Amino acid sequence: MAKASFKAVVFDLFDTIVKWEPERLPVMELNGHQIHTTIPWGFPLLEQRLGAAFDRDRFIEVYHGVIDEIIAEREVEHLEITCTERFVRTLRRLAPALDGEIETFAEELTRVHMDGVRGVTWAPAERVAAVHSISAHYRMGLLSNFDDAQCGREVFGDTGVAHLFEAVIISAEVGLRKPNPRIYRQMLEMLRLDASEVLFVGDTPREDVAGPQEVGMRTAWISKGAVAVPEGIPQPHFTIRDLSELPAILGI
Repeated sequence: MAKASFKAVVFDLFDTIVKWEPERLPVMELNGHQIHTTIPWGFPLLEQRLGAAFDRDRFIEVYHGVIDEIIAEREVEHLEITCTERFVRTLRRLAPALDGEIETFAEELTRVHMDGVRGVTWAPAERVAAVHSISAHYRMGLLSNFDDAQCGREVFGDTGVAHLFEAVIISAEVGLRKPNPRIYRQMLEMLRLDASEVLFVGDTPREDVAGPQEVGMRTAWISKGAVAVPEGIPQPHFTIRDLSELPAILGI
Protein backbone atom coordinates (compact mmCIF):
# COMPACT_ATOMS: atom_id res chain seq x y z
CA MET A 1 0.00 0.00 0.00
CA ALA A 2 1.46 3.34 -1.02
CA LYS A 3 2.20 5.85 1.71
CA ALA A 4 -0.05 8.42 0.07
CA SER A 5 -3.09 6.14 0.21
CA PHE A 6 -3.97 7.24 3.76
CA LYS A 7 -3.19 10.25 5.91
CA ALA A 8 -3.28 9.13 9.55
CA VAL A 9 -2.47 6.14 11.74
CA VAL A 10 -4.59 5.51 14.84
CA PHE A 11 -3.09 3.26 17.51
CA ASP A 12 -4.47 1.16 20.31
CA LEU A 13 -2.45 1.61 23.55
CA PHE A 14 -2.21 -1.53 25.71
CA ASP A 15 -0.27 -4.40 24.14
CA THR A 16 0.18 -2.24 21.05
CA ILE A 17 2.39 0.67 22.13
CA VAL A 18 2.82 -0.34 25.76
CA LYS A 19 3.36 -3.76 27.29
CA TRP A 20 1.13 -4.73 30.22
CA GLU A 21 2.75 -7.31 32.53
CA PRO A 22 0.18 -8.51 35.12
CA GLU A 23 2.51 -11.34 36.12
CA ARG A 24 4.45 -8.71 38.10
CA LEU A 25 1.42 -8.05 40.34
CA PRO A 26 0.86 -9.77 43.71
CA VAL A 27 -0.48 -13.32 43.64
CA MET A 28 -3.79 -14.14 45.32
CA GLU A 29 -5.99 -17.24 45.35
CA LEU A 30 -9.47 -16.99 43.85
CA ASN A 31 -11.77 -19.99 43.64
CA GLY A 32 -8.82 -22.35 43.93
CA HIS A 33 -6.75 -20.56 41.28
CA GLN A 34 -3.71 -18.33 41.66
CA ILE A 35 -4.25 -14.92 40.03
CA HIS A 36 -2.14 -11.80 39.72
CA THR A 37 -4.02 -8.74 40.97
CA THR A 38 -3.69 -5.33 42.60
CA ILE A 39 -6.35 -6.21 45.21
CA PRO A 40 -3.89 -6.94 48.09
CA TRP A 41 -2.52 -3.40 47.78
CA GLY A 42 -5.98 -2.05 48.60
CA PHE A 43 -6.44 -4.15 51.74
CA PRO A 44 -4.64 -1.77 54.14
CA LEU A 45 -6.88 1.12 53.04
CA LEU A 46 -10.00 -1.02 53.37
CA GLU A 47 -8.96 -2.27 56.81
CA GLN A 48 -8.24 1.27 57.96
CA ARG A 49 -11.59 2.63 56.76
CA LEU A 50 -13.88 -0.31 57.58
CA GLY A 51 -12.15 -1.68 60.67
CA ALA A 52 -13.47 -4.92 62.13
CA ALA A 53 -16.31 -4.93 59.57
CA PHE A 54 -13.84 -5.63 56.75
CA ASP A 55 -13.84 -9.25 55.59
CA ARG A 56 -11.27 -10.00 52.90
CA ASP A 57 -12.99 -13.07 51.51
CA ARG A 58 -16.33 -11.31 51.31
CA PHE A 59 -14.75 -8.30 49.62
CA ILE A 60 -13.10 -10.51 47.00
CA GLU A 61 -16.37 -12.34 46.36
CA VAL A 62 -18.41 -9.16 45.91
CA TYR A 63 -15.71 -7.34 43.94
CA HIS A 64 -15.34 -10.12 41.39
CA GLY A 65 -19.11 -10.42 41.15
CA VAL A 66 -19.21 -6.73 40.25
CA ILE A 67 -16.51 -7.25 37.64
CA ASP A 68 -18.57 -10.01 35.99
CA GLU A 69 -21.64 -7.76 36.10
CA ILE A 70 -19.80 -4.89 34.42
CA ILE A 71 -18.34 -7.13 31.73
CA ALA A 72 -21.86 -8.30 30.87
CA GLU A 73 -23.21 -4.73 30.80
CA ARG A 74 -20.41 -3.55 28.53
CA GLU A 75 -21.30 -6.21 25.99
CA VAL A 76 -24.82 -4.88 25.51
CA GLU A 77 -24.05 -1.49 23.92
CA HIS A 78 -20.26 -1.23 24.33
CA LEU A 79 -20.48 1.61 26.82
CA GLU A 80 -17.61 2.24 29.23
CA ILE A 81 -18.09 1.71 32.95
CA THR A 82 -15.21 3.16 34.94
CA CYS A 83 -12.98 1.56 37.51
CA THR A 84 -14.29 4.00 40.11
CA GLU A 85 -17.84 2.83 39.40
CA ARG A 86 -16.62 -0.74 39.98
CA PHE A 87 -15.48 0.20 43.48
CA VAL A 88 -18.62 2.28 44.12
CA ARG A 89 -20.84 -0.73 43.41
CA THR A 90 -18.68 -2.97 45.58
CA LEU A 91 -18.74 -0.58 48.53
CA ARG A 92 -22.47 0.01 48.29
CA ARG A 93 -23.02 -3.72 48.73
CA LEU A 94 -20.41 -4.21 51.43
CA ALA A 95 -20.47 -0.97 53.41
CA PRO A 96 -23.73 0.93 52.81
CA ALA A 97 -23.18 2.75 56.12
CA LEU A 98 -20.45 4.81 54.43
CA ASP A 99 -23.23 6.42 52.37
CA GLY A 100 -21.99 9.87 51.28
CA GLU A 101 -18.34 8.81 51.61
CA ILE A 102 -18.56 5.96 49.13
CA GLU A 103 -17.67 7.94 45.99
CA THR A 104 -14.62 9.53 47.62
CA PHE A 105 -13.43 6.22 49.06
CA ALA A 106 -13.97 4.49 45.70
CA GLU A 107 -11.74 7.07 44.05
CA GLU A 108 -9.00 6.41 46.65
CA LEU A 109 -9.19 2.69 45.92
CA THR A 110 -9.10 3.41 42.20
CA ARG A 111 -5.87 5.36 42.58
CA VAL A 112 -4.24 2.50 44.51
CA HIS A 113 -5.34 0.03 41.84
CA MET A 114 -4.30 2.22 38.93
CA ASP A 115 -0.91 3.04 40.44
CA GLY A 116 -0.34 -0.72 40.46
CA VAL A 117 -1.42 -1.05 36.84
CA ARG A 118 0.83 1.81 35.80
CA GLY A 119 3.76 0.25 37.64
CA VAL A 120 3.67 -2.91 35.50
CA THR A 121 3.11 -1.16 32.16
CA TRP A 122 5.94 0.14 29.96
CA ALA A 123 6.82 0.94 26.37
CA PRO A 124 9.54 -1.20 24.75
CA ALA A 125 12.20 0.88 23.03
CA GLU A 126 11.59 -0.71 19.63
CA ARG A 127 7.91 0.27 19.74
CA VAL A 128 8.77 3.82 20.73
CA ALA A 129 11.19 3.98 17.81
CA ALA A 130 8.47 2.73 15.45
CA VAL A 131 6.05 5.42 16.62
CA HIS A 132 8.70 8.09 16.01
CA SER A 133 9.33 6.76 12.50
CA ILE A 134 5.65 6.64 11.61
CA SER A 135 5.00 10.13 12.98
CA ALA A 136 7.38 11.59 10.42
CA HIS A 137 5.04 10.45 7.63
CA TYR A 138 1.52 10.34 9.06
CA ARG A 139 -0.77 12.22 11.39
CA MET A 140 -1.29 10.29 14.63
CA GLY A 141 -4.20 9.30 16.83
CA LEU A 142 -4.66 7.09 19.89
CA LEU A 143 -7.87 5.21 20.76
CA SER A 144 -7.77 3.04 23.87
CA ASN A 145 -10.30 1.00 25.81
CA PHE A 146 -9.32 1.80 29.39
CA ASP A 147 -11.60 2.37 32.35
CA ASP A 148 -9.67 5.16 34.09
CA ALA A 149 -8.92 8.37 32.21
CA GLN A 150 -6.21 9.60 34.58
CA CYS A 151 -4.16 6.42 34.52
CA GLY A 152 -4.67 5.99 30.78
CA ARG A 153 -3.22 9.44 30.18
CA GLU A 154 -0.37 8.78 32.63
CA VAL A 155 0.57 5.48 30.99
CA PHE A 156 0.50 7.17 27.59
CA GLY A 157 2.62 10.04 28.90
CA ASP A 158 5.15 7.58 30.31
CA THR A 159 5.91 6.39 26.76
CA GLY A 160 7.56 9.69 25.88
CA VAL A 161 5.69 9.88 22.55
CA ALA A 162 2.37 11.44 23.58
CA HIS A 163 3.41 14.79 22.11
CA LEU A 164 3.41 13.22 18.64
CA PHE A 165 -0.36 12.56 18.73
CA GLU A 166 -2.92 15.18 17.79
CA ALA A 167 -6.04 13.17 18.70
CA VAL A 168 -6.41 11.00 21.83
CA ILE A 169 -9.46 9.15 23.16
CA ILE A 170 -9.48 7.08 26.34
CA SER A 171 -12.79 5.23 26.60
CA ALA A 172 -13.37 6.35 30.19
CA GLU A 173 -13.42 9.96 28.98
CA VAL A 174 -16.23 9.47 26.48
CA GLY A 175 -18.35 6.68 27.98
CA LEU A 176 -17.94 4.46 24.91
CA ARG A 177 -15.80 1.40 24.20
CA LYS A 178 -14.50 -0.22 21.06
CA PRO A 179 -16.12 -1.79 19.05
CA ASN A 180 -18.95 0.78 19.40
CA PRO A 181 -18.93 2.50 15.98
CA ARG A 182 -19.44 5.89 17.63
CA ILE A 183 -16.02 5.89 19.25
CA TYR A 184 -14.23 5.38 15.91
CA ARG A 185 -16.36 8.08 14.31
CA GLN A 186 -15.45 10.42 17.15
CA MET A 187 -11.78 9.84 16.34
CA LEU A 188 -12.44 10.55 12.66
CA GLU A 189 -14.16 13.81 13.61
CA MET A 190 -11.17 14.82 15.73
CA LEU A 191 -8.81 14.11 12.81
CA ARG A 192 -11.22 15.65 10.26
CA LEU A 193 -10.64 12.71 7.94
CA ASP A 194 -12.71 10.13 6.12
CA ALA A 195 -12.44 6.55 7.35
CA SER A 196 -10.71 5.48 4.13
CA GLU A 197 -7.86 7.87 4.96
CA VAL A 198 -7.03 6.17 8.28
CA LEU A 199 -5.10 3.03 9.22
CA PHE A 200 -6.03 1.54 12.61
CA VAL A 201 -3.39 -0.50 14.46
CA GLY A 202 -4.04 -2.82 17.39
CA ASP A 203 -3.84 -6.32 18.84
CA THR A 204 -7.46 -7.22 19.65
CA PRO A 205 -9.33 -8.70 16.66
CA ARG A 206 -12.85 -7.50 17.45
CA GLU A 207 -11.95 -4.05 18.76
CA ASP A 208 -8.97 -3.28 16.50
CA VAL A 209 -9.87 -5.07 13.26
CA ALA A 210 -13.62 -5.73 12.98
CA GLY A 211 -14.69 -2.48 14.63
CA PRO A 212 -12.53 -0.11 12.59
CA GLN A 213 -13.30 -1.93 9.35
CA GLU A 214 -17.02 -1.66 10.02
CA VAL A 215 -16.75 2.13 9.80
CA GLY A 216 -14.45 1.98 6.75
CA MET A 217 -10.93 2.20 8.20
CA ARG A 218 -8.09 -0.01 7.06
CA THR A 219 -6.39 -2.10 9.70
CA ALA A 220 -3.05 -3.52 10.79
CA TRP A 221 -3.47 -6.39 13.23
CA ILE A 222 -0.75 -7.15 15.76
CA SER A 223 -1.06 -10.94 15.86
CA LYS A 224 1.59 -11.66 18.53
CA GLY A 225 2.28 -14.85 16.59
CA ALA A 226 -1.32 -16.03 16.12
CA VAL A 227 -1.85 -17.87 12.86
CA ALA A 228 -5.11 -16.13 11.91
CA VAL A 229 -7.84 -13.87 13.23
CA PRO A 230 -10.73 -15.71 14.95
CA GLU A 231 -13.67 -16.95 12.92
CA GLY A 232 -16.10 -14.16 12.09
CA ILE A 233 -13.45 -11.41 12.10
CA PRO A 234 -12.66 -9.86 8.70
CA GLN A 235 -9.14 -10.20 7.39
CA PRO A 236 -6.95 -7.21 8.31
CA HIS A 237 -5.18 -5.33 5.56
CA PHE A 238 -1.83 -5.96 7.27
CA THR A 239 -0.70 -8.52 9.83
CA ILE A 240 2.40 -7.96 11.97
CA ARG A 241 3.74 -9.68 15.07
CA ASP A 242 4.72 -6.47 16.86
CA LEU A 243 4.34 -2.72 16.35
CA SER A 244 8.07 -2.51 15.64
CA GLU A 245 7.39 -4.20 12.26
CA LEU A 246 4.92 -1.58 11.02
CA PRO A 247 7.41 0.96 9.58
CA ALA A 248 8.82 -1.68 7.23
CA ILE A 249 5.34 -2.72 6.15
CA LEU A 250 4.58 0.92 5.37
CA GLY A 251 7.82 1.31 3.44
CA ILE A 252 9.30 3.80 5.92
